[in-house]
Amino acid sequence: MKKQTPPQASSLPGVPGHVAIVMDGNGRWAEKRHLPRVAGHKHGVDALRRTVKACMDQGVAVLTVFAFSSENWSRPVEEVSGLMELLVMALSREVPNLSRHGVQLHFPGDRSGLSPRVVRGFEAAQAQTAHNRRLVLNVCFNYGGRWDITQAARRLVAEGREITEQNLSEATALAHVGDPDLLIRTGGEMRISNFLLWQSAYTELYFSPCLWPDFDAAELGRALDAYAGRERRFGQTSGQLPKPVAPAGPQYA
Repeated sequence: MKKQTPPQASSLPGVPGHVAIVMDGNGRWAEKRHLPRVAGHKHGVDALRRTVKACMDQGVAVLTVFAFSSENWSRPVEEVSGLMELLVMALSREVPNLSRHGVQLHFPGDRSGLSPRVVRGFEAAQAQTAHNRRLVLNVCFNYGGRWDITQAARRLVAEGREITEQNLSEATALAHVGDPDLLIRTGGEMRISNFLLWQSAYTELYFSPCLWPDFDAAELGRALDAYAGRERRFGQTSGQLPKPVAPAGPQYA
């Protein structure tokens, strides 16, 4: 049986079908309040919960978040171990509620360095939510854009397939969704930090000064408003783009 592909486009005009977010600023948020850095990550889970709801309210079909990069292993041991414990707790607490609201979960990333407990949690969450279609939520964990391209190329070589753009796209860790339309980075930094390098070739970028634990529906709305005001040409000129369709019905003077 062919695997059913979830919807990729928003049902609302001007709304991105796929939003990606680099959730930056958890540690700085905690330090400003003289709290341990892991406290910022705990509040970051609350921000993600708000953002998932806001995306569904806005008609976004896919949300991809950068939860833990392949470079984050170099952080202090206590922060990394705290993140792992937080992840396990969040899975047990959040997944049933996400499933009830129609969220389909995926965890793109390299699982070879993760504990069996974490891997089992990922597999169980994916199986439990596989039937949902309201929103696809990709939680990129132990993920890096260079890793993704490298593993995709190795996979094609192992399968004896030609390395083409199409085949490489199909071998990436996010092959189950289309490329992101909008990538948001919080925390005031203006870089994408090895996130979705292959997939973001034509993605619109939005940099927010808001630290991730403070991110909410209003801040998402500002990013969506900025996106709606941009012209996406994909290498074409403005004159080549389809003309907007005039609304049907009577016109008033």
